[in-house]
Amino acid sequence: MPIDPYILLLLGTVGLAALFPARGPAAGVASGASTAAVALLFFLYGARLSTREALDGLRHWRLHVTVLACTFLVFPLLGLAARGLVPVILTHPLYQGLLFLTLVPSTVQSSIAFTSMARGNVPAAICAGSFSSLVGIVATPLLAASLLGGSGGWFSADSLLKIVLQLLVPFLAGQLLRRWIGGFVTRHKQVLGLVDRGSILLVVYTAFSVGVVQGIWHQVSPARLGGLVVVEAAVLAVMLLLTWYGGKALRFGREDRIAIQFAGSKKSLAAGLPMASVLFGAQAALAVLPLMLFHQMQLIVCAVIAKWRAREAAEVSAPQPAAATRTAAGTGTRSG
Repeated sequence: MPIDPYILLLLGTVGLAALFPARGPAAGVASGASTAAVALLFFLYGARLSTREALDGLRHWRLHVTVLACTFLVFPLLGLAARGLVPVILTHPLYQGLLFLTLVPSTVQSSIAFTSMARGNVPAAICAGSFSSLVGIVATPLLAASLLGGSGGWFSADSLLKIVLQLLVPFLAGQLLRRWIGGFVTRHKQVLGLVDRGSILLVVYTAFSVGVVQGIWHQVSPARLGGLVVVEAAVLAVMLLLTWYGGKALRFGREDRIAIQFAGSKKSLAAGLPMASVLFGAQAALAVLPLMLFHQMQLIVCAVIAKWRAREAAEVSAPQPAAATRTAAGTGTRSG
């Protein structure tokens, strides 16, 4: 079972925040650095997204609409249905984190990797992940405002302004400057990837430091965490089945169904963590916990499914056994 090394880094960052949380003046410095890190992340997202590739992908619009519907319609409906589990299985803060998880856009890198491993439609997975990230810049905050704003009481005009300034403006700036910096971004992809991940670690440290200082971890018991894992496993299972058999019902080919399954059943940790820090503020620590758990779960399950699909494809494309070939040849000889 694959364990994402980045999850270990995230857990280490959570441990660091638990032992040495940022307090006093240090908390202000960490908060300012986290704000700058979020802006940098979305600027790089904008600089990486190829507008030409996105426009070319519009030709396969049925597949992309299907993935977007799974990501921003079916997932949130499952999140709303989980409201009935409060307070028996989930606490209200954990439910808010779970609901936020269902509003986050799909992944790009892992969707491509698993689609490729399973011998699916890789170009479609690239475009579907890119479309989802692009739509999520606007859709995730708006969905959070409508579904979480009333119950959480945290969403306001100030929150909307923060979203625009920290997420949308940097993203649009990256898109506008892509013409001049796109080559640099492509040549230094690995280095900038480290910047991405380092920025997210800073966001996690800041969010969990606030949670430790405020004592919110006393609200979570091992039994509640176990219940959360079970609920998330059920959500993932439903989405994996729905994307696969739904794609069949919509008469997509096998390669397209693979892309739909992996792009439509996953949620982006890289996009969700910075958004949560902006949207939830002091409550971000509990809000991102369901997303971190779901991220590792989807990697493990989808890796197994991708290998299974790859074996299926290999069996279908394999040549007939020699015995079967001889039998067919003998039959042809006798009939001749």
